[in-house]
Amino acid sequence: MGDAKVPAADQTLRILTLLARSRGPLPASIIAARLALPRSTVYHLLATLQTHGYVMHLPEERRYGLGLSAVELNSAYARQEPLARLGRPLVAQLVDAVGQSGHLAVPHGRDVLYVIEERAVGAPPLITDVDVRLPMQLTASGRAILAALPKAQVRALFPDREAFVHRHEDPEGIDRYSRLRAVLDDTRTRGFALERGSVTAGLCSIGVPVRDHRGWPVAAIAVTFPEDSVPDARLPELASEVLRTAETLSHRIHGRAAG
Repeated sequence: MGDAKVPAADQTLRILTLLARSRGPLPASIIAARLALPRSTVYHLLATLQTHGYVMHLPEERRYGLGLSAVELNSAYARQEPLARLGRPLVAQLVDAVGQSGHLAVPHGRDVLYVIEERAVGAPPLITDVDVRLPMQLTASGRAILAALPKAQVRALFPDREAFVHRHEDPEGIDRYSRLRAVLDDTRTRGFALERGSVTAGLCSIGVPVRDHRGWPVAAIAVTFPEDSVPDARLPELASEVLRTAETLSHRIHGRAAG
């Protein structure tokens, strides 16, 4: 069946493709102009996509961005092996090099889903096992991904306090958007995500995003270690090893170097 017989399907896919390739949410007028579509058609299709969760509407900004259902499609693709197969030997090499446990996680709605877990020799078992999901804002992997997203996209994911789910008492107190924004700003400035005790008391994690060809974060690589085993002065050195691994994986999936 040719495109001419299914114009709505073609237009819907073009809208999703445009939103996926954009650095952030777009106004409907811009979507209509870039795709040379009538505004009425664009509004109708956006409303349908919003109903099914593939598009999020940001009413204060009068913009539209990818919704949780679209994000979950990305996670589903990642679970079907490409990232895991490419990343597994790299994470294993990282663990051998730094002597700390490492993992690869992908975004899954407001969570991260762990697809690789490599434990260092003698290291304690971690909660971040394969197929475990954890709230993004609590983990170094999640913060690394969120810090690499446009602010408007992060705001769409966390529109209110109800969006912040906690496993236990979070020592870093990320229970509202303003606090999350401050943590993500620190992450950008530092150059890597840092989590201390928010997932498991006494453990610390460093995370760096893995980016695709558009510079969009599709995953994150992180290492986890006892908080008292690595002095603060050594954290940047450890982070540089994680960054090197993330850059290699980004290159292997035809992505742009992370950083």
